Amino acid sequence: MPRILIVEDDDHIRTAMRLMFEGEGFVVDDAPTGEMGVAMFTRMRADVAVIDVMLPEMTGFATCEAIRTLSDVPIVIVSARDDTADVVLGLESGADDYVTKPFVPEELLARVKAHLRRRPDKSTNAFRLGDLTVIPDQGVVQQGSGTELHLTSTEFRLLIDLASVNGKVLSREDLLERVWGYDYFGDSRLVDVHIRRLRTKIEPDPANPVYLVTIRGAGYKLVF
Repeated sequence: MPRILIVEDDDHIRTAMRLMFEGEGFVVDDAPTGEMGVAMFTRMRADVAVIDVMLPEMTGFATCEAIRTLSDVPIVIVSARDDTADVVLGLESGADDYVTKPFVPEELLARVKAHLRRRPDKSTNAFRLGDLTVIPDQGVVQQGSGTELHLTSTEFRLLIDLASVNGKVLSREDLLERVWGYDYFGDSRLVDVHIRRLRTKIEPDPANPVYLVTIRGAGYKLVF
């Protein structure tokens, strides 16, 4: 059974989410503060985390960053704020997804399940990007020195899905469906922020990408 961590300071919302996920067969750990959530994750290591932004003392963004240093599990941030700056801040803190309040419970459940289903396509052969070697069946990206480069599960999925189409362009909508597993309630900001994060890790000069390039008006492609 998948284990989920819920960090939410509103008792009613936290209880409702707990009951929903337990009803779907999840093992649920829940906490009302970021500090408690991080401590709980350190002990339990959930398979996915849902974190509210507006938490007392330690914010949801800080909580997300702390968990991201421990694991690459999918993290979904929940917030009442939907302006681009907040969405980008949430994603830059290490979240894989961003859901705004009030949300439809079935939507949150669908997103969480989609993240748990999403795994890199291990049929893609190993390939090189400059001095990087990408090995899909091991979930590994190695530098020339043999040092492993750390990517989150979403970043790795994004890289492998772009590689799997052999240099073809994938639109933002294509990537939402392939990587996040949904489209009609998807948000293209997810794609753009994760592309930017991935570039900081694989590009020699992220401001002038040579591997993960933008095709204006069409989408993104991987050159290798």
